[in-house]
Amino acid sequence: MLVEVCANSLESAMNAERAGADRIELCSELGVGGITPSMGLIKLVKKELNIPVHVLIRPRGGHFTYSDTEFEVMKADILACKELGVDGIVSGILMDDFSVDVERTQALVDLTESLHFTFHRAFDWVADPLEAIKQLEAMGVQTILTSGGKTSAEQGINHLDAWQEQTSLTMMAGGGISTKNASKFKDIGLRAIHCSGTSFGNPVQLNGKISMNSTKHLVEHEVAVSNLETLAAVVEAVK
Repeated sequence: MLVEVCANSLESAMNAERAGADRIELCSELGVGGITPSMGLIKLVKKELNIPVHVLIRPRGGHFTYSDTEFEVMKADILACKELGVDGIVSGILMDDFSVDVERTQALVDLTESLHFTFHRAFDWVADPLEAIKQLEAMGVQTILTSGGKTSAEQGINHLDAWQEQTSLTMMAGGGISTKNASKFKDIGLRAIHCSGTSFGNPVQLNGKISMNSTKHLVEHEVAVSNLETLAAVVEAVK
């Protein structure tokens, strides 16, 4: 069974290889489900690792319906990743009715060319999973990362089992995979699992320090953007 590790740093990536993982999905900011990592991180990971490196192409947290400018950033990031020699791309785009954005996802797949393409957990929001599987298969997608439409892959294991029977694509179980449940996905015949194995360390004492986390930006159904009128008013106030 293939084991993919969701690695958020050079140290995480190196630990994944040492642990015997088959490949990594490199990303940043796991707290929002992951976003595209820096080019510097990708370069160093490719230098240090011998196992395949797949990179998440997601320009921000929140939902998976992207603006034209965000789509241009995604395409530019894929081109940059190819120049750095990555082995695969992890991405995907939805329409606002939660169907797959076939046209723009196909554009990302085409841009990826011969590299492995994984459609990420946006799949867990699709309105019609079986139809989405057919669409992604026709596009040339090789893998779908999914928790079976549930909060965790263990809760969605029956869906994962049923969906894998409907396709030659690899349905890769992801979401809450741990030492306690990993073997369950092998037992039902899945070919791949995805986990982070995260633990926390390097603590510092922050007593009396103000928080740098901003909950006002953790809005999943809307997208934060610098407002033109607000910025213009600030500039006018001081210029």
